[in-house]
Amino acid sequence: MVRRRLAELPVSRLAIWARRLALFSLAAMLIGIIIVRSGALDIVPAMATLAGALVLALVAMLLALGAGIAIWREGVGGALEALTAFLIALALIAYPAYLGVKAYRLPAIYDVTTDPIDPPRFEAIARLRPRDANPAAYAGLYAAQLQRAAYADIEPDVSNSSPQQAYDAALKVITKRKWHIVDSRPPQSAGSGIREGHIEAIARTPILGFREDVVVRVRATPDGARIDYRSASRYGRHDLGGNAARVRALIADVEDALAAPEPDKGEKPEKQEKPEKKRPRPNQAVGKGNSAKR
Repeated sequence: MVRRRLAELPVSRLAIWARRLALFSLAAMLIGIIIVRSGALDIVPAMATLAGALVLALVAMLLALGAGIAIWREGVGGALEALTAFLIALALIAYPAYLGVKAYRLPAIYDVTTDPIDPPRFEAIARLRPRDANPAAYAGLYAAQLQRAAYADIEPDVSNSSPQQAYDAALKVITKRKWHIVDSRPPQSAGSGIREGHIEAIARTPILGFREDVVVRVRATPDGARIDYRSASRYGRHDLGGNAARVRALIADVEDALAAPEPDKGEKPEKQEKPEKKRPRPNQAVGKGNSAKR
């Protein structure tokens, strides 16, 4: 039998370059994330690395589409390379595209608080912020109006618990979230009133690890306590709704912590007495029975 040798199809060069660019953009994205989370470079060059990786991913996607058209028309190989490049580029671009949609729909603010008129102040954190970061002072009435229009449900948390209980619940929630606590001052009696409780902490975003500043203020009211929250991004003019989500989660978690019943530490459970074992009674009739038989 005569064996027929099938000539190998030439591979599209566009597909090869598309896959190379996609893999390179993936590596650049991972390196950029590591740089941002570690803080090895300033935020501007670190973000430039991420932006460059996204641009390369977009170019790789376009090359993959062009390679697909060439493969379809000319009948050359490289379909697997083009598909791999397209999927890698799509995975890298999908999340930033989702964030872009959120940025379009949500207001361009980076500071959210439950009390825009008298917001809790950053004191210790204000001294730690870099010079190129956003201002530590609240943006003012314009930001309050934008926040009110988008997040009308974010309001002060009024509780019938005592100020100390509210402070302990907020500190417990922040500690459980493993945020870095910079300053914490419990409410104390001061003259005729009670000094407000104050907690400052630094949270980090899940993927890039951006530092977000949080402050909690606890004030006494005639019926209990009022808890105010504030969350602000250090960089960027748009938080993409992250600070509002953080404040909502804090309010819900603190309310759950206050509603949970506290175990009574002073009372110890009574020990149950073990029932006494019944001793078998001596059989006094044994002797009588034996003597009777005898």
